[in-house]
Amino acid sequence: MVFRGSKGTFVVGLCALAVAVSAAPARSLATAPAGAALSPTPHNHGGPLHAQTLADLATAMTGEAYAYAAYSLYAAEADRQGLPAVGKLFRSTAQTELNEHLREAATLAGTVGSNAANLSQAISGETYEHQVMYPGFAEQARADGDDEAAELFSEIAADEGRHLDNFRTALTAVTTGSGTIPAPPEADVVTVPAGLPKVRAARTLTNLDTAMHGEALAHAKYMLFSAHARQTGNTALALLWEGTAEVELQEHFAGEAVLAGLVRTTETNLRTAIAGEYKEATTVYPTFARQAAAVGDTAAARYFRDTAADEARHEAAFQRALDQLH
Repeated sequence: MVFRGSKGTFVVGLCALAVAVSAAPARSLATAPAGAALSPTPHNHGGPLHAQTLADLATAMTGEAYAYAAYSLYAAEADRQGLPAVGKLFRSTAQTELNEHLREAATLAGTVGSNAANLSQAISGETYEHQVMYPGFAEQARADGDDEAAELFSEIAADEGRHLDNFRTALTAVTTGSGTIPAPPEADVVTVPAGLPKVRAARTLTNLDTAMHGEALAHAKYMLFSAHARQTGNTALALLWEGTAEVELQEHFAGEAVLAGLVRTTETNLRTAIAGEYKEATTVYPTFARQAAAVGDTAAARYFRDTAADEARHEAAFQRALDQLH
């Protein structure tokens, strides 16, 4: 996973929210190829988790979702530079971050509930983004002279309003048994080339980073919700989740990544990944593990320790790839 920029200031209430604990049995992502629907499986962690453990799982989910999105873009850049082996490494690591690490955190936290609960969770997040976060980011960017970012933030705010309307309509259909689930939106896919940031203000760059973390998490969680909808036989709702998830990743995250200068040369991307994986392996996840163990959340502590070990292996693999470039 990659923790960078304003990750520590990630706002609870983004379009997918931080991890919400449901009264329903916890669900998880199942390992799947890129682009495939993610299948939830039941998990019972044996009792409620401590608030700090839940907060750490929320942080982990956000970081893992972001890593999946960023590494996928790094893979595309490696391919463009004629480095297919590095592209393959980034893609395989991205899949581990999403389909193993995020899956396990979601399982422990009980992220997925009923279809109605999932829609309600998404409605809360989309309302915040549509009414508060993105309009605020747009106003700040405009004040700082970052007109392109202001325009993008305003466009995304409008998109989130449409997502909000779709989810409200779907919730009515799910809870009353009448009405229809809206058709899924189609993403206007944005290509993200390597380049420097296209904004002038540090505040705009911070807001872009916050937004990217939120959009990446939204994508991951909406795919979780889609898998649950399919499991319960609601194909139309599953398609709505999947279409919205693709907008969040392929359009919103990607558009923000262009302005933020997220993708650089493959050498720089590898160095960024190495630094992030090292921090997680040596500081972030070991700290989470100690905190979970101290309050008796043994399954979570084990997850954090295992993930730290995985991130150390990722760091080593990225370092080998970097060394081979020279």
